[in-house]
Amino acid sequence: MLLQIDSTLPLDTMMTAAQQTIPPAEDLRFIDILIKGGWVMIPLAFLLLAGLVIFIERYLTIRKANRHEKNLTAQVKQSILSGKLESAIAVCRSNNSPLSRMLQKGLLRIGRPIKDIEGAIENVGKLEVAKLEKNINILGIIAGIAPMLGFVGTIIGVISIFHEVELEGVINIGTVSGGLYVKMVSSATGLIIGIIAYIGYHILNEMVDRIILRMETDAIEFIDLLEEPIS
Repeated sequence: MLLQIDSTLPLDTMMTAAQQTIPPAEDLRFIDILIKGGWVMIPLAFLLLAGLVIFIERYLTIRKANRHEKNLTAQVKQSILSGKLESAIAVCRSNNSPLSRMLQKGLLRIGRPIKDIEGAIENVGKLEVAKLEKNINILGIIAGIAPMLGFVGTIIGVISIFHEVELEGVINIGTVSGGLYVKMVSSATGLIIGIIAYIGYHILNEMVDRIILRMETDAIEFIDLLEEPIS
């Protein structure tokens, strides 16, 4: 009799009752996915943070140094041709850029042999380039370490899978899912961080190379300017 009564229930009522017996699927948040990557995610997060801090700091510094002083060389040239050496030095001091510091060192050496002036400018140029390249190599190191840490997570995940299989005695989705999470999440995170650091490393190096080329070009023009009265 009870079975007959249940069979006569409306279809929508039966479907509602069936849905209530099925547990709702839990939404997997991004942070939950990262947590499943295991302890390897901690050093990976540190590498990501360090890489972002270095890139932003270096990018702003290099961009500031990359401002092309269109009037600097012209002002220095005009002051030298007018015999106003102190005025040319004052222009360089007020500019406060790698190029201005190079030219200032050359101006302070005027009166000495050209080779001495070239050597002084070259030495200042090397120091300025070293300042610009500070910590950029760390990005290259992060680009190499992050994928390797991800690979360590892969090994840990595989070990975890075999350990669970040994304990359970059977292979099913429950015994391998935890290790697969560690394996895949850590590997993907390491590769992503490595790619970001690799791109940032080459962007900064390209910016520094442009500054070096401009500094060399302007230094050559400055030396030619000093040799003009002699030729």
